[in-house]
Amino acid sequence: MQAEMKRPSLGQALLAPRSIALVGASDDVSKTSARPLQYLRSAGYEGTIYPINPRRATVLGERAWPSLADLPSVPDHAFILTPTEGVMEAASACARLGVPVATILASGFSEGGDEGLKLVAGLQKLCADTSLRILGPSSLGAINLRHKTIITANAAFAEPDLPTGGIFVASHSGSLLGALISRGKTRNVGFAGLVSVGNEIDLSLGEICSATLDDPEITGYMLFLESIRHARDLRTFALAAAEWGKPVVAYKLGRSAAAAELALSHTGALAGEDDVAAAFLADCGIARVFNFETLLESLPLLQRMPARAAGVQSKRVGVVTTTGGGAAMVVDELSVRGIDVVKPSDETFARLAAAGVKANHERITDLTLAGTRYDVMKAALDTMLSAPEFDVVVAVIGSSARFKPELAVKPAIDSAASSKPLVTFLVPDAPDALAMLTAADVPNFRTPESCADAVAAALLRRRPVIAPTTRHDTTVVATRQLDELAAYELFEKVGVPHAPAVAVAVDAASITLPFAYPVAVKLLSAEIAHKTEVGGVILNVRSEAELKVAMTKISDNVTSHRPDAQVSKVLVQPMTSGLGEMLLGYRVDPEAGPMVLLAAGGIYTEIYRDRSIRLAPVDLAGARSMIAELSITKVFQGFRNKPHGDLEALAHAIVAMSQLAHESTVVVDAEINPLIINQVGEGVVAVDALIAIA
Repeated sequence: MQAEMKRPSLGQALLAPRSIALVGASDDVSKTSARPLQYLRSAGYEGTIYPINPRRATVLGERAWPSLADLPSVPDHAFILTPTEGVMEAASACARLGVPVATILASGFSEGGDEGLKLVAGLQKLCADTSLRILGPSSLGAINLRHKTIITANAAFAEPDLPTGGIFVASHSGSLLGALISRGKTRNVGFAGLVSVGNEIDLSLGEICSATLDDPEITGYMLFLESIRHARDLRTFALAAAEWGKPVVAYKLGRSAAAAELALSHTGALAGEDDVAAAFLADCGIARVFNFETLLESLPLLQRMPARAAGVQSKRVGVVTTTGGGAAMVVDELSVRGIDVVKPSDETFARLAAAGVKANHERITDLTLAGTRYDVMKAALDTMLSAPEFDVVVAVIGSSARFKPELAVKPAIDSAASSKPLVTFLVPDAPDALAMLTAADVPNFRTPESCADAVAAALLRRRPVIAPTTRHDTTVVATRQLDELAAYELFEKVGVPHAPAVAVAVDAASITLPFAYPVAVKLLSAEIAHKTEVGGVILNVRSEAELKVAMTKISDNVTSHRPDAQVSKVLVQPMTSGLGEMLLGYRVDPEAGPMVLLAAGGIYTEIYRDRSIRLAPVDLAGARSMIAELSITKVFQGFRNKPHGDLEALAHAIVAMSQLAHESTVVVDAEINPLIINQVGEGVVAVDALIAIA
């Protein structure tokens, strides 16, 4: 082998290699392993291709080499097309020779049982011991359309004349690359590159995207996610993408309503896998969409609409249309996503009239047939886009978009330079009009669902939270729990206030309390998390005599339910009430890491699945935005002339709870339920506590 050229960077080796080895390339055009050579040649790849096939002198009419070791130079990228049983040998050869990147097509690794996991371990050790980086296994490859590097076995890339553009796609599903590329061609949406990350046993989706950030021709990212594994890499990429001004949009599978395992707390049930993923993506500044079509259509809007600061609640949309029914569909879809369609102000209506635009004083500015005239629609759009009451303006265009596309979309194209985002939804099937809008970089949508989905994603997208350094390893598991008194001590350490509490021995002859009756009496145990389920809580105890009776009853109840449990002490607290109750929880998610959760408390926790989640720790602005997200917190804002609750004290308690992420004692699961909310100026107070530690 000749001397190596300068070793390429990861991004170059992955997506712009000077030479590619196709290990296991087939001469049979009907086989998957024959596709990469065909695609590279038909795309016009200008680098060197080395087909590797020990049984043939030629492959598809080109010279073949019997092995990697026989090549005249070290390739930048090896695409391993062999069956699973041949992968380790091929990867080892790559490592020995100094191949920078190997992509593995075969499956049967992470999903292949014990034998597959052994192969994974072997490949990971190979990467750890050498300079080889692996994409996959189960990867359909890496594609760079501008470089004409089509390193894939995906049948969709047999499509000729694929449009290039500024979008980079990274997907857990290889087949979805084909869906995006074919739909993109239909819509004239072009891509810079696409990668199928497969099982991510080495190179992660976030690491791959990070390696492309310095490419000036990449303007935004689309992610198709099945999970948020390798969350740290994904977060690092997302924060860097925000710095580069390149928006990221994600479609994630797994929006099941099923909660996560209960673990020790309600927090585990309320913070299901998808809820945590949603919080993670939001804190990373990644816009999440829920419609696959929106994934393809949303980046032009995100590029025009920067992420918003935490706590910005304004989500006001203006709608102007030539068809009331079409606009009503968008309004309905926005409404179910919690987005307000705002009626123009009297001043805006006056400005519309002064511009010669007749419009009824309704939420939807319906221009009827008059809006098909350029001057009328242009004047209406310019007026709406300059009105302060809107964050986004949606133009809903009717049948003229199909029959007179130039006239129908020209006002939108000419008004799109406004500093305020303009979005278009075309009611008819109007491919020519859509193509014109796409060419002019005007955000455009074919369905009301996608239009509303993208608008909501843009309005809800927050500036990313800088990832703080925490002590926590996400692989930790709880090995023991603290009793309630010890839990209060740890909460006090981070600054979460709690009600007074003392431990009393169940066989005490006399009892003197540091506070007045009535009191609450609770089992004090590090073994039993949910005291009410074993009869371990008695309220409104009014005297020492009643207290002794309560302790005996708790002891008897616990013995009946849990004969193995030791009952030596109870916890006694003064009865505490306020304006209402919240649940404040904390846990370490195995993928996302430390997180904090706020929800309705007490008996309402499981009735109202109203909750807000953030990655921990959070700052005060983040805590305030969590409070504002919950419907239940409106009862503390003077609802029906009731006193205002101390929501600022609640925000400080959220911040304090989230500081568990910095504690040397590794807290895996923690919860306060209820956290009593008092009137303004009187603070909040924890009256129950649960902590599990590693």
